[in-house]
Amino acid sequence: MSPADADRGTGTTPADPDRGTGTTPSDPRPADDEIRELAAQEERLVLDTFSNDDAWQLGSLLVELAQERGAAVTIGIRRGAQQLFHCALPGTSADNDAWIARKSAVVERYAESSYLVGARFRAKGRLFEESSRLDPDRYAAHGGAFPLRLRGTGVVGVVAVSGLPQADDHALVVEALERYLAAG
Repeated sequence: MSPADADRGTGTTPADPDRGTGTTPSDPRPADDEIRELAAQEERLVLDTFSNDDAWQLGSLLVELAQERGAAVTIGIRRGAQQLFHCALPGTSADNDAWIARKSAVVERYAESSYLVGARFRAKGRLFEESSRLDPDRYAAHGGAFPLRLRGTGVVGVVAVSGLPQADDHALVVEALERYLAAG
């Protein structure tokens, strides 16, 4: 796997930040309903508690879902500055860890999913990398990192996946959170 393909979840290379997303600067902008749906996911997927055991259960569920699909992904879960869960499935590399760090930094800064942040920029006809004034070596507004929000508290952590096209990274995290909450 080359560095340019390290996170197929973003479908990016430095020169082509939206390859594989279906949205490039010349393509139609994300629809308002897409942004509303992404925001609604965040309103819906709120936790009552989030302990180390919860991180283990959510991370294990993500591993199980990825393995069922034969998906080569890396999974990371953080609460604040502490990494609570990490798993790199076969076919991934250290580049996936770097993508998780960059996507998670977006969640920590904006308190929204990395996919939603990127969609908001694209909806304005801009690319995050060019318009955010943030270092692209530290921040990536590509799908796959989602805020862990506690009811009555706010964002306390991040769950992130790297390795699939960005919409699929995001969808995998959302599916895992939906299943985790339903089982709770």
